[in-house]
Order: sequence, then structure tokens, then C-alpha cells
Amino acid sequence: MQELYRTVTEVIDLRSFSNLWFWIALAVVWSTASHYVLGVPYDMVTRARRDGGEAEEDLRDMVRVNVNRLLHIAEAAGLSLLALACFALTTLAIVGFVYDIEFAQALFLLAFPLSIVFALSLRTAHRIRAADGEGLHRVLARHRLSVQGIGMVSIFLTAMWGMWQNMVIGPI
Repeated sequence: MQELYRTVTEVIDLRSFSNLWFWIALAVVWSTASHYVLGVPYDMVTRARRDGGEAEEDLRDMVRVNVNRLLHIAEAAGLSLLALACFALTTLAIVGFVYDIEFAQALFLLAFPLSIVFALSLRTAHRIRAADGEGLHRVLARHRLSVQGIGMVSIFLTAMWGMWQNMVIGPI
């Protein structure tokens, strides 16, 4: 059993903050989260604002589909998903920060801000449905700016925590 553990930890480095793949994944996650606003590529929003016409209709259709999908998921399984997310985040936080498992810390620092983005997306979806699409460009732009702000804070805090783990605590 000891040999299996040693082999696995050699192949998969569980020291996430010193692993280049973790930082690449972090950048990709936040880049993707800020590009897809409620599941709609942001270049579609800018093209609709610039060109109007068919591009505007396509944007409204895509936003309507994604808003309805998101709100249906929240209405159908919202409480279960909330309970599962809270359980998973609490487990990651305890395992990571109480038992000092770096891999769980990294997952928590990635998942917790994304849960905030998901809650913000639900709020924005409700706002879009209530406004019946009025001011859509402004709402999507504000949502994207909020997601980018959460991403910047998240990347900064993750980088600070990772540097502290690597410099102060050092290797396992």
C-alpha cells in the first residue's frame, strides 16, 4: 500500500500550488467564466451591440434559452444542488485548511469563487427574465464585469496563498 501511494504521488503531484498545471487550469477557468456570460459568448454580445439586426435576435434567443435553462435547473433541483455544493465546499475547506491537504485547498480556492459566480448568474438570470430583455447589453456587461472582478480577487488570493504555502511552509 505504501508503494502504491508513493507511485501515485510521483505521477500526480498533489502539491497543487507548485504545479504549473494548476495555474494553467486556474487561468483557463477564469478566462472561460468571464468570456461566457450566462453561457453566451461575450463576442456575441459585442457583435449584437455593434451590428444589431439578426445578431441582436440571435443574442436575445441565446440569452432566453440559457436563462430559461438556468432558472429551470434552479427551480427543479436548486435546494438539492445548494445542499450538495455546501457539503462539498465545507468538506474541501475542512480537509484543506484543518487537515492541511494542499490539493483540497486548491480545489476550494477554485470552487468557492465559482459558487459565488453561479449565485450571481442566477440573480442576473432572474433580473433578465423580470425585465423581459430590456437593457440586456448593460445587464450582461455588468455581469461580466462582476465575474471578472471576482476572478481577479480569486486569482490574487489564490496566488498569495500559494506563495505562502511554497515559501513559508515549504515542501511536504
